[in-house]
Amino acid sequence: MKVLVGVKRVLDPQVKARVKADKSGIDLTNAKMTMNPFCENAVEEALRLRESGAVEEVIALSIGAAKSEETLRNALALGADRAILVLTEDVLEPLALAKVFKAIVEKETPDLVLVGKQAIDDECNQTGQMLSALLGWPQATFASKLELVDGTAQVTREVDSGIETINVNMPAVISADLRLNEPRYASLPNVMKAKRKPLDKINLSDLGLDTANRLTTLEVVEPPAREAGVIVETVAELVDKLRNEAKVI
Repeated sequence: MKVLVGVKRVLDPQVKARVKADKSGIDLTNAKMTMNPFCENAVEEALRLRESGAVEEVIALSIGAAKSEETLRNALALGADRAILVLTEDVLEPLALAKVFKAIVEKETPDLVLVGKQAIDDECNQTGQMLSALLGWPQATFASKLELVDGTAQVTREVDSGIETINVNMPAVISADLRLNEPRYASLPNVMKAKRKPLDKINLSDLGLDTANRLTTLEVVEPPAREAGVIVETVAELVDKLRNEAKVI
């Protein structure tokens, strides 16, 4: 069994995002980048499936600029067997990403596609669902537990009303939530080994896909600064402020 795992390079969540002077987007110049946290969970789950004997090969896929190779090398250091980088300087929307994933799925014929629930840079939470629709495969989103049994995937999902467990036939698309697992760290020997693992590069233009953006960003602005808190002397004063100023009671 083969698993294809999506990996995205994003701004490190510990770094404060800076808006460009022209307000056209986020300034990533010299910014620290890392693997999307939800993608880390997807990679970890694929590795655990291989370690359990349910999966034979784990392939990491990233779509982006040449620097995304660093993120893929990290996935290889964690334990992925090989990697594929689809090169493009454009920032692709979820539908375009799903089309690229579909093209790679048709080439690699995996039995399972694992992706992060969402990316922390755009928070779209759409690529996995769109890929499922394009492929005509079952999907299970927001996975907090995953078991492969007799050609099906039993997935525990976190939904608004609580916890839901479903069975989906494979091949399938599954998106990982943060509570699916605790991602591992890459050891130094594995980092060195990752440099020798195969990493194929494909130009986006060679796939012959329509990846034109359908959305236009009008303006990006920083959120308003939080006002300083106020220390009150008594409970009565606190209640008065909550009732007459905050108007929450």
